[in-house]
Amino acid sequence: MVSIDVPVFYQEWATRSGGVIDAAAGVGPDTVEDARLAYRKFFQDSFPAPDGVTFDSVDADGVAAQCATPADAVPGRHLVYLHGGAYLAGDPQGYRGLVGDLARRLRARVVVPHYRLAPEAVFPAPIEDAVTAYRWLLEEGAEPHNVVLAGDSAGGAMAVSALVAARDQGLPMPAASIAISPWANLEHTGATMFTLDGVDPSVNRAGLSRAADIVLGGAPRNNPLASPVFADTRGLPPVLIQTGGHEVMLSDAVRLAAKLAEDSVPLRLDVAPGMGHVWHLLAAHLPAADKAVADAVAFAEEHLPAAVAEENVEGLGRPQPSRLSI
Repeated sequence: MVSIDVPVFYQEWATRSGGVIDAAAGVGPDTVEDARLAYRKFFQDSFPAPDGVTFDSVDADGVAAQCATPADAVPGRHLVYLHGGAYLAGDPQGYRGLVGDLARRLRARVVVPHYRLAPEAVFPAPIEDAVTAYRWLLEEGAEPHNVVLAGDSAGGAMAVSALVAARDQGLPMPAASIAISPWANLEHTGATMFTLDGVDPSVNRAGLSRAADIVLGGAPRNNPLASPVFADTRGLPPVLIQTGGHEVMLSDAVRLAAKLAEDSVPLRLDVAPGMGHVWHLLAAHLPAADKAVADAVAFAEEHLPAAVAEENVEGLGRPQPSRLSI
């Protein structure tokens, strides 16, 4: 296991994230491609893929994706995971550590869309790709009640907003959704955007504002697909929101929880005191991270069938769509 010094990790993560934002804005020394590759390598080196999980690249109806399958996967059980990275960086390869851990703990096949990133593709491109991947999974034969949608940071916001878009397109809802440290309000008006700016070890308001300007491509910051605190969330499945007590995004995550509650969406909000952004990454290095991952898995299991009849999932053990390199 890689040894991780938590403060050093967060400092390096902040540096890598800043490099991506600079490159995307055209003011840094690196190209966007080089900055993204450095970001990926940092994640790969910090969080290697676990043993006992097979990773395959697939074409999810035109969206490149990665499938992570544990050896003891429950037949027909699926998790769609939307990675973070401020819609500017991040990819399935860099997330094999966390995704592989979730696959093993949940005993589920995990689909990780490699959704389009800014500045090459601005909103609503990430939402479109997330919905396409979810639709593809259903068309492959997955039953909605056997699917959970989850994500972190930008992907945590999409764990809600992509379902809003899917609902509006008439797609059936999955069993549940898990939003980890969601970047839920690109207006950045929550109180902790100011009170915890400088306390949050990896994210600050200025950096988030720069990223938002790039990824929105001129769309308003209160676009409900970019900022789900403004979305009509009626009819969504049960949602778990997990956020850290030291996150600048904390107040806006609480606001998202309030919006879901007002729209009569079954909801659970967990706030982990003293934790920074997506502390789940540090499972096996930080007890609070192990607890957060375990709580997320328990929430998913609470809403998924214990097992799925084999006759209902023929061919779903490991589908063989066309392969892509991601």
